[in-house]
Amino acid sequence: MTKLHADYYADSMTQVRTTIVLNEQIAESTFRLRVEAAPIAANAVPGQFVMIRMAGINAPLIGRALAIYDILDNDQGEPTYVDVIYLRKGALTTPLSSASVGTPIDLWGPLGNGFSNRDCQTLIMAVGGIGQTPMLLLGREALGDQTFGVQNRASGWAQNAEIIYGARNANLLAGVDDFRKAGFEVTLCTDDGSLGQQALVPDVLKERLTEIQDLSTVRVVTCGPEIMMEKVAQLCESMGVDCQVSMETPMACGIGICFSCVAKVNQDDGEWDYKRTCVEGPIFDACKICWD
Repeated sequence: MTKLHADYYADSMTQVRTTIVLNEQIAESTFRLRVEAAPIAANAVPGQFVMIRMAGINAPLIGRALAIYDILDNDQGEPTYVDVIYLRKGALTTPLSSASVGTPIDLWGPLGNGFSNRDCQTLIMAVGGIGQTPMLLLGREALGDQTFGVQNRASGWAQNAEIIYGARNANLLAGVDDFRKAGFEVTLCTDDGSLGQQALVPDVLKERLTEIQDLSTVRVVTCGPEIMMEKVAQLCESMGVDCQVSMETPMACGIGICFSCVAKVNQDDGEWDYKRTCVEGPIFDACKICWD
């Protein structure tokens, strides 16, 4: 078994007790939450996440893992605010959805490994459901519009950024205007055809990839329902396209202690092993995931 590198662990995370700055509904059962958390905002890179719980409330006792959707500066141009997007459906997110500005919130992060910033000509983000949440920062970095992390890791590593975004119906699509304002080419698809194409994300991606002559210039990243990610991963592998997945395995601790978020990952020796999504992910090369 490969030993974990120290960087995989949550050594650089910060725990912050702060208050809600913004909590607004942006789609059906979908909300955007903003908190002031400068230590997290300054250190986070695209694809990382935070654990959140409502301060002083013990039901649920554990936090909820949410991808970092956006990072905003204060008036002095310093990274200060962290945005997440969440669905109202559980013991934490239901009361959170009605929490007012000023409500105390505990969060810790940034957690996870984040997407790589490998050079490409075209970055295609294939997402479904709530899987669009880690993509806004990644696309901005790819286009060179924003840099992230204490070391200001390299940005401007793609010429174009596209997002293929699918949901069951139009009412569930969230953040579309943000993607367009960021300069992404946006393709929408819905199961019922209520907006965009009536199609599934992997099918739309396949059509798009067949239009590109040199697939070595393309990177695909994907997040969403596991069956969708599996099909995207299989498609990219069959076409020789570089692909990373952001796994949405349920987490309890977020820091590698509880082993509740393991995924089966192929090793270099041909065998597979369990890897903790919270500390060795959530980003993995798609060809490494055992989907069965």
